[in-house]
Amino acid sequence: MTVGNTTTGALADSLNDIIVSARIVREYEGIMPGVVDKQTLSEGSGLDWNEISLDQLTAQAITETTELDNPQQIADTLFSITPTVIGIHTVITDRVKKRIAPIVYAKIGALSQNAIQRKKDEDGITVLDGGTSLCGAGATLSSGYITAAATRIQGNSTEPGKLPINCVLHPYQIKDILNELISGVGTFPVDESGITARAFRDAYVGKIGGVNIFSDGNITVDASSDAKGGVFAKEAIVLVQGRSPWVESERNPALGGGADVYYVYDEYAYGERSAGNWLFEIYSDATAPSS
Repeated sequence: MTVGNTTTGALADSLNDIIVSARIVREYEGIMPGVVDKQTLSEGSGLDWNEISLDQLTAQAITETTELDNPQQIADTLFSITPTVIGIHTVITDRVKKRIAPIVYAKIGALSQNAIQRKKDEDGITVLDGGTSLCGAGATLSSGYITAAATRIQGNSTEPGKLPINCVLHPYQIKDILNELISGVGTFPVDESGITARAFRDAYVGKIGGVNIFSDGNITVDASSDAKGGVFAKEAIVLVQGRSPWVESERNPALGGGADVYYVYDEYAYGERSAGNWLFEIYSDATAPSS
């Protein structure tokens, strides 16, 4: 016979584990699909999304005695993107469904679509790496690089880009911009309604020189603590969507006493329009902030 008070520790083997809450590990669902030019490859139109661009013509001055005989040839260029399929495969046994807490099981369905969205965002980020690089490894990012990129996009002599112009950066890169915006706090008076006050109070960046600033934690910070974002005209990057995301499922009674098999797919591809003219890579220090 055991002597003493009866506590939860004494009856630990009799306690049920009840899950009262469940959550999905948070992730960046994706910025890139929302800030680029989205197009759809319609059914029955083949494997490729095609766009024709027509080169500029040149006009000339003439006088009353000029006999105009200088035909300008019209030339075209094909821009083509071929969507490809990505997918994710999950298997959930009947035993899992019967034994895990219902509140946990209810969260499982969103995991696959989150993975698809993350992959879609990461593929868009990869496009940024193809632009002419500004700033540089180890350099502290400042607003001047962003406005320089925007100015070069709009003033491009080959083919000027038009608004909107977007900038996608890692949060650590944006911290350097915030530091610049609030550097005067405590040094000179700050207007409560100005961008410095908003940046200091709400970590708000919004726009710099007419460029929309977006934070994307899916951007990779490399081994040297640098990251590659980008500034681009919205039209510079084209996301061509093939089929809308779809789900297939099947029953596998032979696996583990019965299981449901799920396949989630999407079909898309990115491409750069007017390559070399409307996109600049922003390569800069992305060391984890400590102050």
